[in-house]
Amino acid sequence: MNWCPAMQHEPSLFARLARRISLVLGIGAALLVSAAWYYAETAADKAYDRLLVGAALQMAESLSVERGALSARLPTSAFELLGLAERDRIFYRVIDTNGKTVTGYDDLQSPAPSDGARDAVSISEGIYKGEAVRIARATRVLADPSVTGHVYVIVAQTNEARSALTRELTLRATILVVVMSFLAFAGAMLAIRYALQPVERLGAAVRRRDPHDLTPVSVGVPRELDPFVSSINHFMGRLNERVDLLQRFIADAAHQIRTPLTALSAQIDLLGHDKLDKTGRQHFERVQQRTGELARLTNQLLSHAMVIHRADSIQLEPISLVDVARRAYRAAIPITVDPDIVISFEAPDDRPFVLGDAVSLREAIVNVIDNALRHGTDQRLEVRVRSDALDAYVEVEDDGPGIPPEGWEKATQRFATSKSHEGSSGLGFAIAQEVVNAHGGTLGFRARDEKSFTVILTLPLYKGPAK
Repeated sequence: MNWCPAMQHEPSLFARLARRISLVLGIGAALLVSAAWYYAETAADKAYDRLLVGAALQMAESLSVERGALSARLPTSAFELLGLAERDRIFYRVIDTNGKTVTGYDDLQSPAPSDGARDAVSISEGIYKGEAVRIARATRVLADPSVTGHVYVIVAQTNEARSALTRELTLRATILVVVMSFLAFAGAMLAIRYALQPVERLGAAVRRRDPHDLTPVSVGVPRELDPFVSSINHFMGRLNERVDLLQRFIADAAHQIRTPLTALSAQIDLLGHDKLDKTGRQHFERVQQRTGELARLTNQLLSHAMVIHRADSIQLEPISLVDVARRAYRAAIPITVDPDIVISFEAPDDRPFVLGDAVSLREAIVNVIDNALRHGTDQRLEVRVRSDALDAYVEVEDDGPGIPPEGWEKATQRFATSKSHEGSSGLGFAIAQEVVNAHGGTLGFRARDEKSFTVILTLPLYKGPAK
């Protein structure tokens, strides 16, 4: 079957869904990773800001007034608290009520507090010595008679530790998101594969159907596939109507042609050729021969149409192959057969049964016997029925030259002749092959020697209870 290029390169529904789901999961994973980075950064800032504010408050509480001057004895615990971030460097500055540096780095600055927030602890970003730092400022109010006013403690810390914590938390979250996305994708693919099973079952059911089977497709599918199945059944119904019309036309045409052909053959026989000269007799014999061939071909066309119709509509049942072959033998051997031809029929006592259509099988055997009588038999024709453990056989053997092995395949083609020197051709072997193929069998040939040729119809043996 030829498919158009668009159908060959069209991606499958599974591939489309896989790409779209992977795109959605990728966008979702990117958003989750971005959110994880944001929350990791916030969590790291909160954790280290608490350490920074705690150290600044401890330093502010350690300030005292001695001998009328501000004294700064910074506790070691504050530095130990900041020392938990081993990678970072610490900068500090203590400013008295006059705005002078008591201790620490003179150039460490912090935004001035607003008037309403002098006693608050504030956190801000900044740059010190070319590095990004986090700055905490703690304010303490002194009410000593000699020193009165606000003093400030400014503590700055670099961001290496909190950046490392942000990266670690983000990495862990990213690994979790990637694993969950992979599991979600795998689960989605399994769900899609399971959900698409009805489509695969429908396709398999259509592929397994016999080319002659145009009955509606009856496969359980979800509601979403009902329009598709309905369209298939509607198309097959229309195709079945067309095929029925074509077969009816062939049958009617063959029937209508057969009646005048029979009358024509009778009229030709009544004419006789005794009064004709040699040339006239030759023409008469040729007309008589062609009329016979035309009548035979018409009968074969009618038989072929009948066989095709029964293959689509008849239920197979167990039948005796001996009975079918005997009826075909009686129908195929004409009363006017040459008395010099020895014709015999052999059958076993235990009648082999096959699962089939008796009418179609009889037509197949009749066509094989008729072909042997017309084109093969010289003095002997034998029809045999036999069986073995698996198959049953109908053999038609004649003493003619038969068909050479290189012509066996061509002999089963429609309107092919088995003898190159004859102009006649027909449907005999083609009809027989179609029938045995419909019954799960084969049509074969066997040449024993130069004086014997056999056509063999092989059918599967029915081993169930016979009717």
